Amino acid sequence: MKNEKLILTEEWDKTFPKSDKVNHRKITFYNRYGITLAADLYEPKNIMGKLSAIAVCGPFGAVKEQCSGLYAQTMAERGFLAIAFDPSFTGESGGQPRYVASPDINTEDFSAAVDFLSTLENVDSERIGIIGICGWGGFALNAAAIDTRIKATVASTMYDMSRVNAKGYFDSMDVDGRYELRKTLNAQRTEDYKNGNYQLSGGVVDPLPEDAPFFVKDYYDYYKTERGYHKRSLNSNGGWNTTSSLSFINMPILSYINEIRSAVLVIHGEKAHSCYFSKDAFVKMTGDNKELLIITDAVHTDLYDKTGIIPFDKLKVFFEENLK
Repeated sequence: MKNEKLILTEEWDKTFPKSDKVNHRKITFYNRYGITLAADLYEPKNIMGKLSAIAVCGPFGAVKEQCSGLYAQTMAERGFLAIAFDPSFTGESGGQPRYVASPDINTEDFSAAVDFLSTLENVDSERIGIIGICGWGGFALNAAAIDTRIKATVASTMYDMSRVNAKGYFDSMDVDGRYELRKTLNAQRTEDYKNGNYQLSGGVVDPLPEDAPFFVKDYYDYYKTERGYHKRSLNSNGGWNTTSSLSFINMPILSYINEIRSAVLVIHGEKAHSCYFSKDAFVKMTGDNKELLIITDAVHTDLYDKTGIIPFDKLKVFFEENLK
């Protein structure tokens, strides 16, 4: 096992300001597929001894310089050691081909982060939690179902990527529609092989059509404006490989979340188009250590970066109570 040599920027190129309450440095770690992942490590200043640690990732198509970094830095301000990482094949992380997503490998990325955190001298390996945002909220729940080292999980403004790929938004795709989608994606595989490269699906639509659905306007307002644009973000630019959707159609990621024994906090905006993902996932889980928190009037991307809406104090209490 060895780290791949990655080229990491040393400049502060985040979409949020740097905090003077934490120390920051770049780190790398690897997953069990041999892919080296790049991350930002945020560490509270002037705190001695073993710390609780949190690994953060998401949203789907974002990079660690966006929402996950904001979450990690904010949790470090509240006394946790936190890392925000780029998933395999994206951002500053390794892996070829670029811009591909995988229900298995992206779940593994969370466990690889736990591997890394468990080896740090100033981290208590029995007090590690994870935060997944948007699509990585689903991967976080999937990781919690398989990795018993994860003692507490937060899924914020969650997407179930396997469900939305297999059934469309609001479960609008039927069997025939799914078959046609498979035909289209497999035909694209043939074209990609002929061309020697992978077609990108395109990031958030730009320019924004006047008749775009509200949630598309919501995404545009984050990924395509100064608020959240980043040059390495897939959603801000060319998007994922088109054929990435195939594996999600066939491999549901939340099959065993009813067996999660550790604590879970699911957070979603009341007016988010995606709220049904969190509500349905919460119903599947069992135990009195599971909680669903609906944020009044919030939309999907409010929980990306609006610090007055994201319940960080609630997250602090949740992790303090369950990482002990």
